[in-house]
Amino acid sequence: MMMSSNKFFTTFLLLSLSMFVLSHISNGQGPHHHDQQQKNPVAGHGRDHHQDDEGKGRGHDDHDDHKGNGKPKDDDHPPPHVKGCPQLETIARNITWTRVAADPTLAPKLLRLHFHDCFVRGCDASILLDSTASNSAEKDAIPNQTVAGYEVVDEIKARLEVVCPSSVSCADIVALAARDAVSFQFKRPMWPVSIGRKDGRVSSSSEASSNLPSPFSNFTTLLQEFKNKGLDLQDLVALSGAHTIGVGHCGLISDRLFNFTGVGDTDPSIARAYASLLRAKCSNLGANNVDPAIEMDPGSGSSFDTHYYTALRQNQGLFESDAALLTDQRSARMSRAFETNRELFFVAFGQSMVKMGAIGGVGAGEIRRNCHVIN
Repeated sequence: MMMSSNKFFTTFLLLSLSMFVLSHISNGQGPHHHDQQQKNPVAGHGRDHHQDDEGKGRGHDDHDDHKGNGKPKDDDHPPPHVKGCPQLETIARNITWTRVAADPTLAPKLLRLHFHDCFVRGCDASILLDSTASNSAEKDAIPNQTVAGYEVVDEIKARLEVVCPSSVSCADIVALAARDAVSFQFKRPMWPVSIGRKDGRVSSSSEASSNLPSPFSNFTTLLQEFKNKGLDLQDLVALSGAHTIGVGHCGLISDRLFNFTGVGDTDPSIARAYASLLRAKCSNLGANNVDPAIEMDPGSGSSFDTHYYTALRQNQGLFESDAALLTDQRSARMSRAFETNRELFFVAFGQSMVKMGAIGGVGAGEIRRNCHVIN
């Protein structure tokens, strides 16, 4: 079958820019083109964190709201053709965009939901399964207790079961909702999503706790955790850029701010002024059971762009795992390349999302009729 010219161009661009990043990392150079658009701070969008965590695991908080003024380009990525369900992509997109328009905080939450699903047993929607009397499921693991966005997946699934019953897996819906949530800002699909995943029949809270990357991890640990999933350095740096949207919470950085080495000190890798701001915001942590929210991309946490890498260079990474990217020369150079070339980051991020979305499930699968229970 002939590949469409548009799909060929997208594929060519992904591969070319991937090689571009890697060549600059090996040469120790930055990109020659500086086309980053400065992002204006967007206030008043009522963000709450991925509810509480973000695209990283064990407690990273969520990405947040998006704005978009681009025009739809439905031909950027041809819709997946699922036998018996040609309306799949349109239904998923319309429901996701409607939901995100009404509640921008859902965008980072859906992105985080996909990440947390794929890093445990592959992209098999095992994170959606409810616990039973005899089993504690992934969603009840501590890192996942603040994961949100389930209701969007449920609405898409309910609609698809009417239009094309038993044709689309919950895992595919999670992948589409994550892509469409980020794409809402741009009004066009930001990366292609393959279709054909199966829903897993096993979900374990202990597996979630042991497989999700931690916001407290150093660079070596993070890179190994990504390699364990078939991902590489570029994927680690690109996917960390998901922290450009959403919020974290004081509870995840309290030791870093108030007791980093056990003597009441602050992590010296945090910029002094930023550390003072964080300490002020987190000074009431625990009072009235409040855990204050903090933008993961300070001053610019409502738009998906490259400002996260600017904040990182200025030693304003919220989590230890963010700051860890600066402790390795290769990842630091790659972060700088993404900071100064927005299109490069967008393509690299999309490429890494495709790779992450292809992490296979473990064991036999099915297409669930209800995303929260096995058939």
